[in-house]
Amino acid sequence: MASSFMRQFEKKRSILKRSGKKYVEEALYKNLFKNGGEDQSVREQLNHFLKSYKSAYKWEVGKSLKHLRSRKLYGPALKLSETMEKRGMNRTVSDEAIHLDLVAKSNGISAAETYFLNLPESSKNHLTYGALLNCYCKDLMTEKAVALFEKMKELNLELTSMPYNSLMTLHLKTGLPKMVPTIIQEMKACDIMPDIYTYNVWMRALAAVEDIPGVEKVIDEMKRDGRVAGDWTTYSNLASIYADAGLFDKANKALRELEVKNTRRELSAYQFLITLHGRTGNLHEVYRIWRSLKLVFHRTANISYLNMIQVLVNLNDLPGAEKCFKEWASGCKTYDIRVGNVLIGAYLREGLFNKAEVLMNLARRRGSKPNSKSWKLYLDYYMKRRDIKSAVDCVENAISAGKVEGDEWAPSPLIVRDLMQHLEHNEDVEGAEAFLAILTKSKYKLQSEVLESLIRIYAASRKKSSTMRQRIKMEKVKLSEEGMKLLNDISYQ
Repeated sequence: MASSFMRQFEKKRSILKRSGKKYVEEALYKNLFKNGGEDQSVREQLNHFLKSYKSAYKWEVGKSLKHLRSRKLYGPALKLSETMEKRGMNRTVSDEAIHLDLVAKSNGISAAETYFLNLPESSKNHLTYGALLNCYCKDLMTEKAVALFEKMKELNLELTSMPYNSLMTLHLKTGLPKMVPTIIQEMKACDIMPDIYTYNVWMRALAAVEDIPGVEKVIDEMKRDGRVAGDWTTYSNLASIYADAGLFDKANKALRELEVKNTRRELSAYQFLITLHGRTGNLHEVYRIWRSLKLVFHRTANISYLNMIQVLVNLNDLPGAEKCFKEWASGCKTYDIRVGNVLIGAYLREGLFNKAEVLMNLARRRGSKPNSKSWKLYLDYYMKRRDIKSAVDCVENAISAGKVEGDEWAPSPLIVRDLMQHLEHNEDVEGAEAFLAILTKSKYKLQSEVLESLIRIYAASRKKSSTMRQRIKMEKVKLSEEGMKLLNDISYQ
């Protein structure tokens, strides 16, 4: 939804001649991604540009922000946006809408609300209101979203399909797909022209209530209306719906239409084709589209290899995935750990630990460090084998790696519960305390269940604590009656 919403703010420009002394030597977005698409590399290139104090044309800053957002590098995108404004780059209202979206994704919805309130009244139009509405919808804040949308109507702001699309997506994500047809009827009554995304979310809403005939009627209505021509995303959406419903013949027909509609030979279309043929179990078509992709694109991107290897792993074609990985590893300029992670995960799930270690060592030799996802794969492996010490080490490594990536990682409540249960079974006070000390380095919020488990470990091992009462108070958790009794037993009077 975010990419669809932001598309209205994009502007296209041709490459202009630039002075090497004042401007970066090549378009900024090319500069950022010249060493490959790995997040760490992009961050380093961005920091290098910002420290150089060189300029970039406004249109290429906009395109750079688009690329960064598409990679979910919201923090670096916000940093670029803020820095360029400080260097005198004027923001239009559409730029402010994009910036608001970045603030929300990087610093949270409260920061975005503050940014919106501080905008001059002349900037508070359908673009910035729509951006804030989209943020509420992304964060599933239904009450605020509906209230803001009603205010937009009261202010008689120019309304397009965008805010309606945001609301429909919100209702779909919050388990209220039956609300979508009502919004569609309001759009028709207000003569709001739908767009491709409108039809796509409408189809998904009907699919969510298993109304496949209704989905097909939407396609028919779109064709009859004639104002919006279905593109490849329409048929990608339709194929996905059919695949979910197990209607593989219809899915394959939609995929053939997807190919026809991909007249601009977009990379995303090829990747969806590979993914969806994989979901229908059609390995032959997966390889056919892969060959087509490589013929169209002179240099195959890391993200394409990542997608292909993942599909082959899902289809249990491990030899094919290994062959594809070797082809990528032998030719890639920058080793992207995300590609390696796919095969590492496959090896670990199959119990092929030594093969996984070979890939981890290869990544290190190629200058790429394991990320939080890498350690999560090993965590799952050790948890399955009840190797708790190694599992705890993986949690610590994943948290540390997440901080380096600028994206805090924390274990799931299920993982924490399983580890605490094992430590409780062994009456391991030192191990439990060490594990909780690791958790405090992450964004994980200790709950009463975890702290009661710790109290039970103290009680079972007949050890006392002089700080447990204070810890419970600081964490602001409410213990059960049994937990309170044990807390009294283990605490010094």
